[in-house]
Amino acid sequence: MPAPPSPASVADGLRFAFGTLTVLPVRVTRWDRPAARAGMLCAPAAGLVVGALSAATGLLLLLLGAGAPLAAVATVAVPAALTRGLHLDGLADTADGLGSAKPAEDALRIMKQSDIGPFGVLTLVLVLLAQVAALTQAYGHGWARGAFAAVVSAVVARLALALAARAGVPPARPEGLGAAVAGVVPVAGAVGVALAVTGLAAAGGAPLGAYDVLRAVLAVVLAVAVAELLLRHCVRRFGGVTGDVFGGLAETAATTALVVMSLG
Repeated sequence: MPAPPSPASVADGLRFAFGTLTVLPVRVTRWDRPAARAGMLCAPAAGLVVGALSAATGLLLLLLGAGAPLAAVATVAVPAALTRGLHLDGLADTADGLGSAKPAEDALRIMKQSDIGPFGVLTLVLVLLAQVAALTQAYGHGWARGAFAAVVSAVVARLALALAARAGVPPARPEGLGAAVAGVVPVAGAVGVALAVTGLAAAGGAPLGAYDVLRAVLAVVLAVAVAELLLRHCVRRFGGVTGDVFGGLAETAATTALVVMSLG
């Protein structure tokens, strides 16, 4: 029998997370299950970098005299560019699969097609409008709050991926990125990452005030809850998760977090 793969290091996990979840020039050196496990646990770290770059772009435009709406558009565009639009594409494909109301096999075939159907187009338009509107509102309350909202949403989006990759969540197909990461994260590890992200979000909101601490925690909790509802629905409809479902979960969590961060 072949020897079991060696445990993956934190460096292996970071390379996997950045190499698969961003377009940043990071070479993935391991593609086995231990590396996938470490990578999904490190996914929020990739979100932190994406969120920081996103916030920096929005703040630069504000510094140059642009208004909050333009800064919000730029802030939304950066994560899309840093993922080659894969999460948005996954969101659209998932919406088409769910909206088709067809059996799992037919829905999965619809999701694999290269075109985008009416459900996907409508979902993309509404989600992007919601993200831009929420960030415009957040920037309207101050540059720090807008930047913080951008970071929180990006981190929570990747947290949703780590939670969706937990043990007990099956893949819908035997191939693809969804199958490569499905079920690799121990439940205890997923809970630990979720608690760590919630604590860091609270700490990040502390300099802005007590209400911002509460808002940040609520953003994480509600984003995770909404993503979990979508995950369970997709597992029931498709029989498991796919790469498209992961993308849809990330965008759903990000949008929910932005909406919560814009309130108040």
